[in-house]
Amino acid sequence: MANSQKSYFDLHTKGIGYLNRIREVTPSEGSPFLVATIAALRGRVENPGYTHFECRVTGRKAQEIVRELQPVADGDMKVIVAFKISDLEAETFIFQHGNRAGETGVRLKAQLVQITWAKLSGANEPFYTAKTDTAEAA
Repeated sequence: MANSQKSYFDLHTKGIGYLNRIREVTPSEGSPFLVATIAALRGRVENPGYTHFECRVTGRKAQEIVRELQPVADGDMKVIVAFKISDLEAETFIFQHGNRAGETGVRLKAQLVQITWAKLSGANEPFYTAKTDTAEAA
């Protein structure tokens, strides 16, 4: 009997960034899903740059945390998270408005599989910290 277990190549990226633009997307076909943008910090701490990831939130615990943080992220407070994304890919698009209208842009898309910790701007203590066990540490 053949082995029916599926195998995958995992490509994970970890980082720290600002969680924003949380929304539920309802496609014309299929089930609704949760999406968020992460503005990931990179470079020198004194003058960081940002890389934006459009993320479909797929991790069960990540969905729970993102939904809980949505009212805060939609308000005046900033939410910073330590995250793990997978299946990163680039997608091109054409700017429709503004001074770049007609130009080609690139959007980075991924799946948000884990939030390790989350903190609200101005708070001393983290809003959420993941338990460290072998499943979440992987």
